[in-house]
Amino acid sequence: MIELTKLNGTPFVLNCELIEKIEQIPETKITLQDGKYYLVCEDTATIIEKVINYHRQIYKDQILKLVSFDKEEK
Repeated sequence: MIELTKLNGTPFVLNCELIEKIEQIPETKITLQDGKYYLVCEDTATIIEKVINYHRQIYKDQILKLVSFDKEEK
């Protein structure tokens, strides 16, 4: 989940796993897989960074296990 800001300044949390596309029109439009969309204040680069950080946080334990497993094999 990532925190974003609606155009009226209201913060909300979005399940970033449901994002299908992001467009700059000039505001940022996030379209979900079900066709719903949100207009937000954040630019595309910021949203991508938030999604990457979310995935890093979620999968960090798995990555650490893979790295330690790789070190054990050497």
